[in-house]
Amino acid sequence: MTSKPLLIGFVCAITTVILWSGNFVVARGLNEAIPPISLAFWRWVVAIVFLLPFAIKPLMAQKSWLKENIGYLSLVSFLGVTLFNSFIYYAAQSSSAINLSLIAITFPIFVLILSRIFLKEIIGWNKFVGIILVLMGVFLLVSKGDVSVLTGLTFAQGDLWMLLAALIFAVYSMLLKHKPVGIDVSAFQLASFILGLLFLLPFYLLELYLVPIETVSGSVVLSILYVGVCSSFLAYLLWTKAIALIGAVNAGMMYYSMPIFSGILAILILDEKLIGLHVYSAILILLGILLAVIYKPKTLRQ
Repeated sequence: MTSKPLLIGFVCAITTVILWSGNFVVARGLNEAIPPISLAFWRWVVAIVFLLPFAIKPLMAQKSWLKENIGYLSLVSFLGVTLFNSFIYYAAQSSSAINLSLIAITFPIFVLILSRIFLKEIIGWNKFVGIILVLMGVFLLVSKGDVSVLTGLTFAQGDLWMLLAALIFAVYSMLLKHKPVGIDVSAFQLASFILGLLFLLPFYLLELYLVPIETVSGSVVLSILYVGVCSSFLAYLLWTKAIALIGAVNAGMMYYSMPIFSGILAILILDEKLIGLHVYSAILILLGILLAVIYKPKTLRQ
């Protein structure tokens, strides 16, 4: 592979991560302007509108696959579309964008733990130590360095919502690895967006009844367009391109840079403060992920 495709691939991957990082900043910035379910609902409406022209034809051509795998498709849609981003937006009500992004990248550790529990996969010493480091980083972050918070179980509510979102994303990712063959990628994405939106509809209507939205400002509309077009539609296209050019492993490595971009955006846009606690937590989490997911002991190398 020549250097130009490699460069394009890495640019696509980094751009995707920046767009996803902006999702945390938008969620935090709109925490008082629009309820979380409403933000998630309209995000997917926008994403579907923009994806529809590209994916409707392959979707209609593969209706038989969709009918045969409706159970699987419903489950991944409910987890990856209905719940995942809704929980992120709930988390943003009481947690900083920097915290959200740091906790978000812990999902590979949940994958390891779930694989051990349900698939009986062996966890080597590197994975075990990596899990411990990531847990230490997360506990340091959510406790704000105060041990009494850990013993008293008075974590910030938003951090716990984000941990739950990371767990859901881990389950979603594991299910995607076992996706039945024979479906076009764009058709699968559109179908999951539509199903996830349908599952979200009753929660949206309930929230609208309990927390009616009186006015919608221009900034809210622009923010919804951003998360719908940039963090969903464009990010999906760029991520797919990145994986095609540089592979899933290299693209995945770029995902771990999300706290850096989220931190920069949060500092510039939301005036959040980067403190030593964030740095120490990031070091522990990133070291743990590198050790558990990327490092391979010599005995395991081919």
